[in-house]
Amino acid sequence: MTNGQIADSLDLVADLLEFTGANMFRVRAYRNGARAIRDLPESVTSIVADDPQRLLDIDGVGKSVCEKCVVLVETGELPQLNDLLQQVPRTVLEMLRIPNLGPRKAAALYNELGIQTLEQLQAACEEGRVRQLKGFGEKTEAVILKGIAIAESASRRIYWSTANDYAQAMKQHLEACVAVRKIELAGSYRRGRETIGDLDVLVVADEVNEVMDRFADFAGVADIIVRGETKMSVRLESGLQIDLRVVADESFGAALQYFTGSKDHNVILRGMAKQQGLKINEYGVYRVHDDGAEEYIAGACEKDVYATLQLPVFPPELREARREFEWADDLPDLLTLADVRGDLHMHTTASDGKAALEEMVAAARQRGLRYIAITDHSQRVSMANGLDPPRLLAQWEQIDELNARLGDDFRVLKGIECDILEAGGMDLPDDVLSQADWVLASVHYGQSQSREQITERILGAIENPHVSCIAHPTGRLINRRDAYEVNMEAVLQAARDRGKFLELNASPARLDLHDGHCAAAKELGIPIVVSTDAHSIKRLDDMQYGVLQARRGGLTPADVANTWPLDRLLEQLPNR
Repeated sequence: MTNGQIADSLDLVADLLEFTGANMFRVRAYRNGARAIRDLPESVTSIVADDPQRLLDIDGVGKSVCEKCVVLVETGELPQLNDLLQQVPRTVLEMLRIPNLGPRKAAALYNELGIQTLEQLQAACEEGRVRQLKGFGEKTEAVILKGIAIAESASRRIYWSTANDYAQAMKQHLEACVAVRKIELAGSYRRGRETIGDLDVLVVADEVNEVMDRFADFAGVADIIVRGETKMSVRLESGLQIDLRVVADESFGAALQYFTGSKDHNVILRGMAKQQGLKINEYGVYRVHDDGAEEYIAGACEKDVYATLQLPVFPPELREARREFEWADDLPDLLTLADVRGDLHMHTTASDGKAALEEMVAAARQRGLRYIAITDHSQRVSMANGLDPPRLLAQWEQIDELNARLGDDFRVLKGIECDILEAGGMDLPDDVLSQADWVLASVHYGQSQSREQITERILGAIENPHVSCIAHPTGRLINRRDAYEVNMEAVLQAARDRGKFLELNASPARLDLHDGHCAAAKELGIPIVVSTDAHSIKRLDDMQYGVLQARRGGLTPADVANTWPLDRLLEQLPNR
């Protein structure tokens, strides 16, 4: 099992324990354990294989969580979790996905009003029954109604990063089957969409039944939905559906192209084929003769499928029927992880990070980066121990001392993630911000303000001469919180006019900017910074998700400022 799967199981145990009214110390132990496991750079599976007692050395993992991890690794399931799921209907779990509802309030809805589904909850809110419960009220009822749509979406789609854990584990599981000769993942997963509804696996195999038997043995399979001659579908305990298709070798490339999609991309492709007397489907490319006979001409590999129409193999991330066909003669050289030289958004123990300054520097160097910016929170974010001017200036002195020891091959920029205040203006005075190398401006509070208010706040930050970049510009949390109301056209225009950068936050929960905004920024020539917003060493690896999102927006290394040498980056900063 992956660390993510183990952490998800522990989180679910914590939710169900809190839902059933268990001791909060037990609940907190599982939540802390889940957080520690999710941030752990080393595989729990490998630790258990080596020495399970080493799990106890991990901060946040106690004896009970350690035992549960061992059971999950060795058996693929957790009896305690199965028992809890017997007490709570699975449909009730969907209520836990409503932002700010929480297990306790969900339990009250279930126990006092008998609500078991989102549909029942919506009806109860619309009828005014929820506001009658102690601790709820009319305002809470309105918040729940707004959050139901988010919960419904979250129940159907998961983060790409989460899907990737399942996809790679499934691929590795199937590759161990001797009958498998080729295997690829397709669908929206291959196109790098930020959320995934299901997984599509394509296989060429010598023995179909042997592959399907192996598929059914994957850890976490709860149900076999269907098993046919060439297609099999399963549903995992997490709810994710995985579809397996066994295809002929001569059709593998055509099937990979077809099932990768998108639907709109394929519609254009089929139209182009028809104009040339060809037919394209999941089995291959065929020439259609005057008598209606079809002659197979390609299909074994994707390159040949596209070549029949004099087209290049489009990067899967671009296959959304946007501009890829316009670019066919000169495809952009899309950003790769290897192009990234720096990470310009991360936190340390000075605010709410899990690692100290020097630990984050060492981890960044280990990942091949050449520079980073330390951007702890400013004082307004008191819940994250945000820095006031004296603490910030003291940190910058530490960074100066560290840079003197590091030499010329690595540089730490003195940065800050400075809040844009609810009334406008920056959280720290200009005489402090003027001493920074890199200033991120971000909105954390007042996100329910009007479109005009939030837009004016961000435009004001862009006007500030010391601000370098706007961080996570729309404030969305995927499947948890919609973007706040903001006029992004005005923000993009102002960023271009003032020479400011915009961040693509690589956290899987944010991926903000989304791909459409990235494409718009590219058209305007606005430098994008792909940053991790890492609060721990492991989260530095989130850069890969930001790169994937950037590729969907058509970004090349030239469009992304943190691929540039540091001297060039610093020269283009408006505050320098």
